[in-house]
This record gives sequence, C-alpha cells and structure tokens, in this order.
Amino acid sequence: MTAAGAFAQLLEIVVALALAPLLTGWVNQCRAWLQNKSAPPLLQPYRVLHKLFHKESVVAHAASPLFRATPYIVFGCMLLAGAIVPTLSTDLPLAPVADAIALVGLFALARVFISLAAMDIGTSFGSMAARREMLIGFLAEPALLMVLFSASLISHSTLLPTIVDTLSHREFAIYPGLAFAGVAFTMVSLAENARVPVDNPATHLELTMIHEALILEYSGRHLALLEWAASLKLFAYSCIGLALFFPWGIAEAQTPLALLPALLLLVVKLAIGGAALALLETLNAKMRIFRVPEFLATAFLLAVLGMLVHILLATNA
Repeated sequence: MTAAGAFAQLLEIVVALALAPLLTGWVNQCRAWLQNKSAPPLLQPYRVLHKLFHKESVVAHAASPLFRATPYIVFGCMLLAGAIVPTLSTDLPLAPVADAIALVGLFALARVFISLAAMDIGTSFGSMAARREMLIGFLAEPALLMVLFSASLISHSTLLPTIVDTLSHREFAIYPGLAFAGVAFTMVSLAENARVPVDNPATHLELTMIHEALILEYSGRHLALLEWAASLKLFAYSCIGLALFFPWGIAEAQTPLALLPALLLLVVKLAIGGAALALLETLNAKMRIFRVPEFLATAFLLAVLGMLVHILLATNA
C-alpha cells in the first residue's frame, strides 16, 4: 500500500464519518421545510451524538456480552461499508474487496446482531421489532443483490469500482435495465433505512416503529454508536445509488488534486439526493406493516425485470 493510497482511503473513511450525520440533518431539515414545520438545525445530529457520548450507558442486569458488543459491531460494519463503496475514488486499497456480495453481507451481519441484541433483554417491543427487521431484511437483501447484478451485467464484474469505471466511461445513454434497477433500489433504500413509507424515523409509537424499537434499551455511548451507524448506513446507500446511477465525477486516482473535485461533487450530489429523499417521504404515507412484503416483492420483481431486459437487449443487439 502506497502512502497516497493510504491517505485516499483514510480520507474516504473520514468523509463518511463526517458527512453521514450531516446528511441526516439535511434530510430532516428538508423534510420539515416541505411539511411547513420549523426545521431543526443542520448540525443537530452532531449535537445529539455529542450529548449521548457524554452520558452514562445504562445496561439491564439481564444483558449479555452480545448486547454490549452489538453497538461496536454494527458501527464497524457500517463504517466498513462506507469505506469500500467508491465515493471519492475507484483506485483505493480496499477496492479489491468492494464486491456486491460482500457489501450486502456487511448489511446482513449488522442486521443479525442488532436483532439478536433487541431480543437479548427479553422485552416485548424489542422482540417484535427484531422479527420485523428480519422480515424486511429477508425481502430487501435479494432485491438489493438483483440491483447490483443488473449493473454488473454491463461491466461483467461485481466489483463496485469496476462498475463505476465502466459506466462512467461509456457514452451517455439510457439503459432500460438500469431504469428498472433504479426504481427497485429506491424502494429497497427506503426500507433498509427505516424511511417512509416502510417506517417513520420521527415516530415513537411502539406498535408501528421498527428501527427505534430495536434500540429502545440502549443509552449513552451505545445509543450514540447506533445512531451514528444509522447515519452511516443512509450515507452508504446514498453513495451506492450515486455510484451505480450517477457515477460521473468519481476520481480514478489517489492524488489530492483528483480527490478534491470529487469531494465537492459528492457533497452536491448528496444534497440533491437528500432533498429528493425528503420529498419522497413527504409525498408518501406510512403503509401498514402487512403491506411491506408486497412493497419489497415489487422491488425484487423490478430488479429481476431490469436484468431480463438487459439480457434480452444484449441478445438482440
């Protein structure tokens, strides 16, 4: 590993850690504006993290070591996911491990641990949320894999850097297969990040919330790590969408002169994407939990249709 490569990889990790709470604050602010409400400060997520890190963590007597270790494991998985997704450059030391299956595996590993931790204490709400989380993951992960495979058919590789390089160097064209995959990815992203219409991140109604019920028993630094991990997950999914469907502007080198324009363009893309996410949440209403399987099954079918359309068009070409 060269010094330039180490610097570029470290910069990508720092950018993920710094911009993830900012993206969450921006989405919350845009959502409040669109709903004609008083918007929270843009830096509110940083203030919440600062407050939680300085509070004492209260752990139940029946908690096992798994409950205490889960926040660190989930945070590590989300940080690694943010590090392997090509956000600034495709020429990074972790690029060879940025495989679509490995990326989905990181999300699945985090989901398993947070669901086990929610059931560890034995509360009714934690167990209910764990079952709902596993149901969503069971349906969302295959759809996400199909989306990534649709893009991999164009580049003939499941490595995200290779996909980005291939798509960014092709002539600008509308791929019908990627159009289907883009709609499917949006639906999966809403479900995986506990956004409307699948879940409402602003609610605290025990019978309807999913993500908030999973972390109901955490406090202090443990809760701060899980909240930060949730922001990192939203950041990672946003960067995956940008890498697959808007790959232009991602650098191909490790030099600071190449990374700086990529960083500025990334901030602009995330700002537009965050505003679009807030608009989608404002235009939709939260659906009943029994409708979520239909929602995610539709996403899976759209992703499969994207693959079939690409194969048919490639065969007839």
